[in-house]
Amino acid sequence: MVFDIISAVPDLLQSPFQHSILKRAVDKQLLEINIIELRKYGLGPHNQIDDYQYGGGAGMVMMVEPLDKCISELKAAHKYDEVIFVTPDGKTFNQSKANELSLKNRIMIILGHYKGIDQRIRDMHVTLELSIGDYVLSGGELPAAVIVDSISRLIPGVLNDGTSALTDSHQDNLLAPPVYTRPADYNGRQVPEVLLSGHDKKIEEWREEQAVQKTEALRPDLLED
Repeated sequence: MVFDIISAVPDLLQSPFQHSILKRAVDKQLLEINIIELRKYGLGPHNQIDDYQYGGGAGMVMMVEPLDKCISELKAAHKYDEVIFVTPDGKTFNQSKANELSLKNRIMIILGHYKGIDQRIRDMHVTLELSIGDYVLSGGELPAAVIVDSISRLIPGVLNDGTSALTDSHQDNLLAPPVYTRPADYNGRQVPEVLLSGHDKKIEEWREEQAVQKTEALRPDLLED
């Protein structure tokens, strides 16, 4: 799977993709993550990519021309399943959407900065707008890292155990049950006996029951969905 990410501040994306699971996936050629520096398409001697907004108001807006040049060049070279814009007013990203996007082959992600991007880019190019929550960040780089990580771990081979992602929270609209490891007794706090029983069916039933109880207590809205 390939991600092409357009950023005004590409250095912010270096660390999340150069360590741990995502780095190993890139090394194994299960993922390709390309970070495109928007300023290379900027205008004039200073490679300008932002300007004041029409109608007045605080904050600079990312200009239409540099973004259009960059996006059009990428689209001429590749076929994209989705062109995503990360924005606080987009549809809330969730596990269901991560599952859906993990089946795609190539995705472009446009990252806003400053006050946002010229609306004409959204009208011309964007096929999907996503938000990671009802709050505002300085730019789209951190949300993009969250989205790419969430999608990538669902791709076969990225995780050492392919079933691990299927038992995560929010799969099947349930939170994950409690998990334990050694020692079985720590200062009098013991691991539930059923997990030590070796009885797979009873363990699975216990985990399902715990997942439902946890979801009812912490996120009853998920059960309504």
